[in-house]
Amino acid sequence: MTGQEPATSPSTVRTVLGDVAPADLGVCDAHDHLFLSSPQLPGQELDSAQAAADELAAFRAAGGQSVVQWTPHGMGRHAGRLPELSRVTGVHLVAATGLHQAAHYTREFLDRLREDGLAGLFVRELTQGIGESRALAGLIKVAGGFHGLDAHARWTMTAAAEAHHATGAPITVHLELGTGALDVLDLLCGELAVPPHRVVLGHLNRSPDLTAHLQAARSGAYLAFDGPSRANHATDWRMPDAIRSLAEAGFADRLLLGGDTTTAAARSVNGGPGMPHLLRRVRPRLELAVGAETVTRILTVNPGRAFGVAWA
Repeated sequence: MTGQEPATSPSTVRTVLGDVAPADLGVCDAHDHLFLSSPQLPGQELDSAQAAADELAAFRAAGGQSVVQWTPHGMGRHAGRLPELSRVTGVHLVAATGLHQAAHYTREFLDRLREDGLAGLFVRELTQGIGESRALAGLIKVAGGFHGLDAHARWTMTAAAEAHHATGAPITVHLELGTGALDVLDLLCGELAVPPHRVVLGHLNRSPDLTAHLQAARSGAYLAFDGPSRANHATDWRMPDAIRSLAEAGFADRLLLGGDTTTAAARSVNGGPGMPHLLRRVRPRLELAVGAETVTRILTVNPGRAFGVAWA
């Protein structure tokens, strides 16, 4: 099995300025953040529109043409700012609905969501717009735990599956330190009947388990290698081997690349790697491993297929 997807009606990618053809995404950062805030990252909020514009301009100057923002509900998405940023910079932007791990929210916030209905919120943000903004979400972001799924993860993934079945939207998954991919697939694609090609597994570079990578790829899901290593799990040097192993096994069409900038200090405009790092440093390193043609397909063709949907 090589992850080939069933034939469907024509698909589009839902950006904050409207639906576009998958081929129009061009060179895509398939997982990043322009705005994000969390009590887990005090003092490192991504909340400046000017800094976001500067980062997008730097990414565009490096050859980037689109960014998929995975910031979910309740984490400072500033969705109302995204359309103007897209217009000014000329970069396609895809926004997310969804919910992260419980640690990123207050108990009161989560209790209110339980009362109001989580799946309905996701559907509204995918079809009517995020909050007061007219920007539509183009994906549902959820999160697993470290080597497993807790009750919060099962709740959010169940709601995500319900919203997927109502809209067709892709589901992206934060894997904690890259772990738990097979548990996620058992739940989403097994119990909850989400087609595997509508699931994107994030952060697999943080757990360089090639056997688990291959098992996940065989399911038909997309595998995202997204973000430079943190200081406590330096795995960057293993990523080219993981990409090569998956490509040689016939799964180059399942791979995505992203920058996952989550703090102000990590932005290129503040001296960090930021969004341009994906194209300035990661891209040429991977080209040495699998060749320029394969890396170009991973950056251009695969995101359009992963996030392109025949919207219900």
